[in-house]
Amino acid sequence: NSEQTGKAKFIGELLVPVAPFDQKSGREAWTVAFAPNGSYFAWSQGHRIVRLIPWTKCLDSFSVGHGEEGTNALSPRHLSRQSSDGGQVVPAAGQPPEHTIDCGDIVWGLAFGSSVPEKHSRCVNIEWHRFKFGQDQLLLATGLNNGRIKIWDVYTGKLLLNLMDHTDVVRDLTFAPDGSLMLVSASRDKTLRVWDLKDDGNMVKVLRGHQNWVYCSAFSPDSSILCSVGAGKSVFLWNMDKFTPIRKLEGHHHDVVSCEFSPDGALLATASYDTRVIVWDHDKATILLELGHLFPPPSPIFAGGANDRWVRSVSFCPDGRHIASVTDDRLVRFWSIEERAPLAIASVSNGLCCAFSAQGSVLAAGTRDGSVHFWECPRSIASLQHMCRMALRRVMSTQQVEALAIPALLCDYLTYKVI
Repeated sequence: NSEQTGKAKFIGELLVPVAPFDQKSGREAWTVAFAPNGSYFAWSQGHRIVRLIPWTKCLDSFSVGHGEEGTNALSPRHLSRQSSDGGQVVPAAGQPPEHTIDCGDIVWGLAFGSSVPEKHSRCVNIEWHRFKFGQDQLLLATGLNNGRIKIWDVYTGKLLLNLMDHTDVVRDLTFAPDGSLMLVSASRDKTLRVWDLKDDGNMVKVLRGHQNWVYCSAFSPDSSILCSVGAGKSVFLWNMDKFTPIRKLEGHHHDVVSCEFSPDGALLATASYDTRVIVWDHDKATILLELGHLFPPPSPIFAGGANDRWVRSVSFCPDGRHIASVTDDRLVRFWSIEERAPLAIASVSNGLCCAFSAQGSVLAAGTRDGSVHFWECPRSIASLQHMCRMALRRVMSTQQVEALAIPALLCDYLTYKVI
């Protein structure tokens, strides 16, 4: 298949200044993140430091045309109805500021959260709060080595909240995409915790079920389901209206370290040290697609043996048709859900994490030396059928689609059995 695989176009990188006495460890960029409204890019550049850079400034420095990556680009994936006219979100004083934030400890997880004022806190005693989250509020949550979570105001760089409850590393953070400012933290203490930032960061619930470290969690686009993945082959689904477990997904043979839903919520991608990315129909707990990074695939008994093919991170493109994976074999792969082989590859040594920009035209990957690399996502025009399928699947589960009086072939297409 390698003859057809293209090379992804490299567009730039953000490097970390290295002091002569700098030790190798502690420099890792464990997380990269884009603000849902496309305004900022953040990465943990090692040594307790998080950098916040206006995304248009990044693109300008790469001198890449960014027709569709503007500051006011409202991503279809994270409904951030930031202002009624869909206009600029940034304070009027011109270019938004860059910030360098010292979090006081190694930063493992990062997440942007934006507030939608009409989404109220779930707490009852709503009369008095320290924080009134306005229309243009953009928050950055940082998960630390000591189990703390610090919440920062992106536009001012000021610390707003210090959330303390985890007893070990907070490995990952994710905000509900509905603007409610509900935050979920995944930790090595084997729990997930749900926080309500509209209630001054009050902890709402502890989600227990993982027997080992929890590596990552992700909300479905409608915020109703949470997926969490962890050591010991674990993939859990949670009902986030009731905070109860829905089911486990069985199929991986080693630690599962990364997960993300498709923008229409129909698919779930999980990445594992078993050298595979699995694309699931999470409604039915079935495997639709396996993206293998080692041929022939390892047998379940030796599933962790091929250490240079461990998948570190997976990200779903906002177009709903492409998936990126970062592996220990020094490659970033761009997959189309329509093909079982990568569309394009790029080399990155020691890649740890990846994320698509809000519009999906750029992929960022963070590395062990604290730097970030950027590539253009392979482009192709989505078919009208696919766009209709995504529109339908945003509001219908697999079971609801299967109940429709439609031909079997159309049903298979709409449930991604035929891609």
